Amino acid sequence: MANSHSSFLFFLLSFVLFLCDCPKKVEAAYRFKEKPANLHPQKHDFAISSLIPGKVCSAPTEGPKTISRLQVAYKYGPCSPMKRGNTTTPTLHQILLRDETRVKSIHSKISNQHSLVSDPAVELPANSGESLETGDFIVTVGFGTPKQDFRLVFDTGSDLTWIQCLPCSGQCYTQKDPYFNPSLSSTYSNIPCTSMACSQLESATGNAPSCSGNCIYQISYGDNSYSQGNLATDTLTLSSSDIFPKFKFGCGENNNGLFGYADGLLGLGRNQISTVSQTSHKYGKLFSYCLPSTSSFTGYLSFGKKAVASSGVQYTPLLTDSSGPSFYFLDLIGISVGGKRLSIPTSVFKISGTIIDSGTVISRLQPKAYSIFRLAFRRAMARYPAAPAYSILDTCFNLEGISTVTVPTIVLHFGGGTDLNVDQSGILIVANLTQYCLAFAGNDAATDLAIIGNMQQQTMEVVYDVEGGKLGFGPKGCS
Repeated sequence: MANSHSSFLFFLLSFVLFLCDCPKKVEAAYRFKEKPANLHPQKHDFAISSLIPGKVCSAPTEGPKTISRLQVAYKYGPCSPMKRGNTTTPTLHQILLRDETRVKSIHSKISNQHSLVSDPAVELPANSGESLETGDFIVTVGFGTPKQDFRLVFDTGSDLTWIQCLPCSGQCYTQKDPYFNPSLSSTYSNIPCTSMACSQLESATGNAPSCSGNCIYQISYGDNSYSQGNLATDTLTLSSSDIFPKFKFGCGENNNGLFGYADGLLGLGRNQISTVSQTSHKYGKLFSYCLPSTSSFTGYLSFGKKAVASSGVQYTPLLTDSSGPSFYFLDLIGISVGGKRLSIPTSVFKISGTIIDSGTVISRLQPKAYSIFRLAFRRAMARYPAAPAYSILDTCFNLEGISTVTVPTIVLHFGGGTDLNVDQSGILIVANLTQYCLAFAGNDAATDLAIIGNMQQQTMEVVYDVEGGKLGFGPKGCS
């Protein structure tokens, strides 16, 4: 009888709402029944040993057969083409010090007064360097006629591409390959001071060019590394079918700093002189990459519309900021830990803005957002004993004697309904055999730019559709 009475009341309520022309209210009242409580898994269970790189390079990541690929690898790992027998892998403390100088350099370039506005394929495998130069990733490209191969750090936070060149009139640091000799290339040419390309240098490097008939570039980095030399053109070769005559680059004759044995840098920023812009007639300002989970795996760097391998890519708008036009700005709006959305006001993320950067290792969050995020993560990890802070990492755990660990999932939410589900390899970083730390850090000030670092991008296919004004994340791009 009670059930009949309840059914009658429900029918009566629905009929009244229908007469009031309120069907949307009925839908809203019962919509919660259609959605699961959690849209993402709550935890990862994995072996601690999976966070520790192997000593042997695993088989390269397989990709679509129709795409030629540039391989990406960690610079000092077993897959790196830069590996030398006497190379010493830097400690995590050294890596974090270098990472902090990079972050401070990026922060110094941004005014923090944001006015954000929406704005055929070749793949290169990516090798990552656990080095003093942060988590640098190496790709191999060709310069000159005849072509000579060079191993370059690729960097979405830089614009100018440069390599070390003879006669090294100032100084050149030791590199793996022979220095580029312009006199042996039939297609090499210096760019004069009066050219438009020379006038673009200041916005690309932060330094006005100097002149000696030829256009002289100079670029310095946050750790006091630098390169200086002739702005020039020559043939850039990415594959046998992807050749770019008169590519503008820096032919560095005075270079020094923490570049390891890399031959130079491949700039993937948004400036007119960047590789992305110079190859836009063929690739449409579209590229993607996948960064491997450890140094014993490889990833890839791809260019062009056919470079998107995953069918499950979610896109979020790329934003433009006048104070940092070369960086890739995103609309970070929230964070979930263990399947639960944290109570962080969206306005917290708007104060500083957010970029994604291939050269920063540890993601940086606004102080308030990080405080709430850190507390939620610590609570989810309460079963494990706390360990002392390590450098900039203040949330660490003693996992001595533990073979399998359970960590909460971390999801970064972006505008447009796009989520970055951080891979388990990007949640904890190994300080030593017993101490494991959360691979995030807080910024000093609320106005400091938030940065999505490369650890949190690991194993994801990250798609930069610059011309289309969007950036995407696809799952399981590489190991």
